[in-house]
Amino acid sequence: MRRLASIADLRERYDIVIVGAGPAGMAAAVEAGGHGLSVLLLDENRGLGGQVFRAVESSPLRAHAPLRSAVAAGDRLVAALASVDIEYLSEATVWQLDPTLAVSVSKAGQARGLTARRIIIATGALERPMPVPGWTLPSVMTVGGAQTLLKAHGLLPEGRMVLAGTGPLLWLYAAQCLAAGFSPTLLLDTTPRVNWLPALAKLPTFFVSPYLAKGLSLLFGVRRAVRVISGVDALAIDARDGALRVTWPGGEAAADHVLLHQGVVPHTNLAQATGCAMAWQPGQACFTPVTNDWGDSSVPGIGIAGDGAGIAGAEAAEAAGRIAGLAALHAAEAIDVAARDARSIPHRRALARARKGRAFLDALYLPSQSFRVAAADVIACRCEEVTGAAIRAAAVQGAVGSNQTKAFLRCGMGPCQGRLCGLTVVETLAAARGVTPEAIEPLRIRNPVKPVTLAEIASMPSTEAELAAVARP
Repeated sequence: MRRLASIADLRERYDIVIVGAGPAGMAAAVEAGGHGLSVLLLDENRGLGGQVFRAVESSPLRAHAPLRSAVAAGDRLVAALASVDIEYLSEATVWQLDPTLAVSVSKAGQARGLTARRIIIATGALERPMPVPGWTLPSVMTVGGAQTLLKAHGLLPEGRMVLAGTGPLLWLYAAQCLAAGFSPTLLLDTTPRVNWLPALAKLPTFFVSPYLAKGLSLLFGVRRAVRVISGVDALAIDARDGALRVTWPGGEAAADHVLLHQGVVPHTNLAQATGCAMAWQPGQACFTPVTNDWGDSSVPGIGIAGDGAGIAGAEAAEAAGRIAGLAALHAAEAIDVAARDARSIPHRRALARARKGRAFLDALYLPSQSFRVAAADVIACRCEEVTGAAIRAAAVQGAVGSNQTKAFLRCGMGPCQGRLCGLTVVETLAAARGVTPEAIEPLRIRNPVKPVTLAEIASMPSTEAELAAVARP
């Protein structure tokens, strides 16, 4: 692997470009490298690993013996990546990708355009918004954000910390805090009790999945050390006397930090901006790209791998990344169909094994609609400070879809491009109109998908043909 130092080191054209250096992206690069093709791996973080293995090469988690296993799989992928013939540019923000497979990328204030024969989008997941009263207050953040601070910098909260929400990551972070010597004050579990009935039907596959032992260990370990209140069906946060106050039916608690979480969803902005078809997944209550068994999207030449194509976890993401890498090799005529199919067999087995039990987790930890829809006085779109009441009023005035709310309210038009509000807007609008979220199209994402300055755009080198077109009267 050749680590590029700057944007100037990039070629104008690559055979395969992979966006995202998490489990799926690294695995795709390992599979695609070493076949005489030009392969580029791009990631906006400083180091390899994505969110799951963030800063794996310099992880402070190694200082805590109970946490070292969290980086073991990442170490294996980094070692494999080091031995293959690819190029890698870190701290590189991909802000545009179009259906012609032209990519615009920035680093350190400079931008560059390049083209590819094949693109693999491996942008992973982001946390589902949890729009409860007070979720925008200082010292209220997501569990994923706090976990990033732990993984990348070894930082833990100080003082009283309340965790609230549902999903495996909530329990994992609590266990990691305990292993690092810090105990959360309280965990408010918002998992709906009614979820157990549909989840029980999917229990047999969970018993033979890799999640069972790990999940039970997390639950029992946290419950032994942390006060847990289950069945919480309403939640509010406010600031009083210099501290946070968390209230729920039947109780309240003071806190210095409140961490919220109710699962993760695919990070699809880049895929959406490129025109990839999307579909609503009721089981995960989110939109996912439409892909085939090789990760191919609806846009020719663009594959999507890992949690960005549907939440299934790190092990599944790695397997899917390898499958997408093989598909890219075949598309670039580096291997034939027989080789592609034969080499994919062990990865498909690994993918099937990793997906076992996922249906149980999805059914059990599906957040309550009351935590997915913004109440009247709660901000739904943080960038534009749009409340749930405003979205409901827009529905009455004729906003039939989330993209109409842009014209009414500018929802999804801020710097985050709908990453923090897209699902909330869709579900709030659907509830107001009395339809299912499937009937509401996702926010239409447009390039650039990340903020980019005019100076960066101006720094992009132009071809002679482009300069001639500008000069032509």
